[in-house]
Amino acid sequence: MLLLRQTGLGEEEVVSGEAASAGEFSPRQSAVLAEALRLLVEGGDKALTTAGLARAANCSKESLYKWFGDRDGLLSAMISFQASKVRTFERSGERLSAQGLIDHLELFGRDLLDVLSGEVSLALNRLAIGQTSRDGSKLGQLLLERGRRQIDRRARALLDAGRRDGLLRFEDGEEAYRTLYGLIVSDLHVRLLLGERPETKTFPARAKKAVAAFITLYGTEKT
Repeated sequence: MLLLRQTGLGEEEVVSGEAASAGEFSPRQSAVLAEALRLLVEGGDKALTTAGLARAANCSKESLYKWFGDRDGLLSAMISFQASKVRTFERSGERLSAQGLIDHLELFGRDLLDVLSGEVSLALNRLAIGQTSRDGSKLGQLLLERGRRQIDRRARALLDAGRRDGLLRFEDGEEAYRTLYGLIVSDLHVRLLLGERPETKTFPARAKKAVAAFITLYGTEKT
């Protein structure tokens, strides 16, 4: 399926619908999604309207509908865009060294902490929690499917690559990943949702310590 993409000059280009749905956004779409997230953080759910976003992002409502569809489609794209900020190893076939694995894991840990502690993610999660009792609310499901599971999938690929190259040893990849996630995040996300201010300067050391503990549990003699 093909969608139309509007450029900054008001012109429209053709963009693949598969790319848009997969979170591979054009620079223009990324700018619009960043503006949508800003509106959500500053004004809450009621501030995120099609008309308001079109005005703030300097684009037409028709372009928003073509890019993202309905409101759920827009929220899904916003969540995917946010989740894409957590970087992981995705170059299939490339062999990992022990130090390379550790570097990738620490990068994942730092990115994960930065994203989870950011105003955008906290606003999305608080909004989802507030909507859990409403009939037909899909934000929580979207956060799981387009946010958490997208991050999980890429991180699992990194762990599987580490096992393939003899750097990690585990029977259950899901259990190993949950251990890594728990070592990195612990109860920090809950505390942040309750209003605690993040100490972002500690994140690199926190990620490094978590990865060291994970390697102790799952590393081989090579690591």
